[in-house]
Amino acid sequence: MEYRYLGNSGLKVSEITYGNWLTHASQVENDAAIACVKAALEVGISTFDTADVYANTGAETVLGEALKGERRQSLEIATKVFGPTGPKGHNDTGLSRKHILESIDGSLGRLQTDYVDLYQAHRYDHETPLEETMQAFADIVRQGKVLYVGVSEWTADQLRAGAALAKDLGFQLISNQPQYSALWRVIEEEVVPTSKELGISQIVWSPIAQGVLTGKYQPGQPLPEGSRATDDKGGAKMIERFMNDQVLTAVQELKPVADELDLSMAQLAVAWVLQNENVASAIIGASRPEQVHDNAGAAGVQIPAELMSRIDDALGAVVERDPAKTNDSSPKTREA
Repeated sequence: MEYRYLGNSGLKVSEITYGNWLTHASQVENDAAIACVKAALEVGISTFDTADVYANTGAETVLGEALKGERRQSLEIATKVFGPTGPKGHNDTGLSRKHILESIDGSLGRLQTDYVDLYQAHRYDHETPLEETMQAFADIVRQGKVLYVGVSEWTADQLRAGAALAKDLGFQLISNQPQYSALWRVIEEEVVPTSKELGISQIVWSPIAQGVLTGKYQPGQPLPEGSRATDDKGGAKMIERFMNDQVLTAVQELKPVADELDLSMAQLAVAWVLQNENVASAIIGASRPEQVHDNAGAAGVQIPAELMSRIDDALGAVVERDPAKTNDSSPKTREA
């Protein structure tokens, strides 16, 4: 495993982050989830990402149990706030001061830790003044409950405004967590250049495009039994944007590139996002320990420029690049 600095800070994170979005307390039984966390630790993954909204706080609880007994100073634990939790009452969502201050205490209890290394605004809150949100973050940093602050799926303009307020309040935004893969490149035109300017790194989710870039989905063939595309708990809806023969056919053309590098298709996909110098870490999820071991093999891989070009040529017109997609990811009104 290799490690990179996160934004303009002294914090290092592992190139591979273990995330538990659709797995812990949801798709995967607790014993299997804990086995995956142990596998992550075995391969040198030190960064773990979750959110209070995952499985309505259940994912944080499972991760806290899995990491119990590990040396806290050797870990970077990240969680997020925004989505509706608890009974989903009218203040159980968003980035209000009330929700942030209550949510951090809940997360710390479930994660069984006195602090989180990185606390992230899970989306942009259009219904709360940004000044209120950033002041709340500044306060919990000063209280020692949060060491660093990041965001997720913010636009370039939102990053710029947030970074300016953070600076005025005596802290800094150091990370953004967007979707990014060889098929989904919407951050490249605006978010990445702005982030470089501001000293913000990307911790990217879905580097394998919900499994599509593994090549296991064959054009014109039935969906593999038990795959995410057949899951009705959320996975199928997320993956459907890629489930057409044009995309699946293009992905199959990446197999010779992976073979030339002696990588699995999943390793190639993760290694591809890590070629972007603004990406500090790629988040992987897993339902089995062997998936963790496989994905971790992407750390430290250098893909020659010629093969990067071949990947671009293979995927061609099926790549999504529209920067407006980032703005679409944050709801304009709260769920509660």
